Order: sequence, then C-alpha cells, then structure tokens
Amino acid sequence: MASKSEILHQLVEMSHRLGEESRGLVILGEGNTSARIGDDTFYVKASGIQLGTIPADGFVEVDFAKVLEMLEYPELTDEQIKARLRAATVDPKAVLMPSIETVFHAYLLSLPGVDFVGHTHPVSVNAILCSNGWCDATQGRLFPDEIVCCGLAPAYVEYTDPGVPLARRIREVVTDYIEEKRERPKAILMQNHGLIAIGSSAKEVESITIMWDKTARVTLGTFQFGGPNYLSKTHVERIHTRPDEAQRKKLIEGK
Repeated sequence: MASKSEILHQLVEMSHRLGEESRGLVILGEGNTSARIGDDTFYVKASGIQLGTIPADGFVEVDFAKVLEMLEYPELTDEQIKARLRAATVDPKAVLMPSIETVFHAYLLSLPGVDFVGHTHPVSVNAILCSNGWCDATQGRLFPDEIVCCGLAPAYVEYTDPGVPLARRIREVVTDYIEEKRERPKAILMQNHGLIAIGSSAKEVESITIMWDKTARVTLGTFQFGGPNYLSKTHVERIHTRPDEAQRKKLIEGK
C-alpha cells in the first residue's frame, strides 16, 4: 500500500497534468481532485487553487465520516456547509478551505475500488453538456478504446446546485447505476457543469478524462456528417468483456 506522501505526490502530479492549460480541461480555479489516504481520511483540493500549478500544501486532509455526515441533513445553509467543512479538516490550524465539492469526493472515494477522483470542465465535453441534446448525444459508444477506458456508459446528472445538493444527487444516480449495471461508473457527466472521472489510480483518472475529451471531440465531429453512428449493444458488451481488452485495461489503469 502506498504511503501517505506517495499518495499526495501522485495526486499532485495527476492534478498538474489535468490542469495543463494547453489541454483545455480546466482554466483558472476550475475543477478539483482528491485521493483516499485510508479508511478515515482523504486529500482534496483547497478551494480556489489552480490545478495546473497546485503545490502539495494546496490539498487539505479531511475526515470521511464528518464530510459524509453532511449528506444526511436535508438542508444546510452556505454558512453551515462552510463551518462543517472547516470542522472536517484534520489539521485545525489549516488556513485553506476544502473545495465546496468535497462532499461528492467523499462519497465517490467511499465506493469500493475508488482511490482517486478528478473533476474537470473540458471545453470539448462542456460543448455537449451545455447543449439541449447533451444526454442524447452521449447515449451511445463510438469506438472500442472509449469502452475499454471509460466503461459501458457514463452516469448522467442533470444540473444541480454545487455542494451538498449535487453530492446527494450524485449518490442517488450512482446507486441506481450500480443496481442496474452491477458495476460502478467510471465517469459522471453533469449537465451544464463538467466531468468526473473515478478510478483506482491516478493514471486511470487521467486516462478516463482525456478519453472523454477525445470522445467529445469525435462526437462533435460526427454532426458534420449526419450524426453519431453508435456501436450496437452487442458490440459494446463484447468489447467490455473481451479477455485481451481486460489486459489492456489494466495497463491503462496503471496496474
């Protein structure tokens, strides 16, 4: 098992790559990332810091239980949310505030096999998510590598107020997804917002993110020539379960 310092190093490096300006995945203070430390705590990006240049001390260690508890309250004011996030910070002397999205990071990191989470606002993906046809345009799979890297399908979340309401809605959607497909999603598409990549490693999160960037670009390009030609359900399931693709999947995930 990786040490605490190794986990933080991997998180910093992943964040720098996702935040590289030329990639168009985030700009300014957009996006946030996180990593599980153990059963009790995790690292999450502090509010307002840029991913592309974030230092190690730009992440805050927070308590799982104290953050997840926020999901059980029907309504919390902005001031109450801020106070609870502050109280969940492991170091009482910490100056930086955890991201407002810390709650959904806590939930996703509590899922089996999830150790890293990356939330970005790719220009290509948001060109679709901010359109009237956002859901229809992403319903099918277009090419094998998309399936190998990003799974059977993304989970879909209609626009929801960021913070606790969004975290609560993500929990509902992911729970339904797991019940239906008997596996967790690798990606979550959020209407008028952005992308969440969920993985067992930093490499997997980055791979899912950049593959969704490619998928969005390909999707947008298809509308110049009559629209997307989705693979059949049979072909998608075949690619998803092929032994040789399973081996390639491990390499993509850094295993």
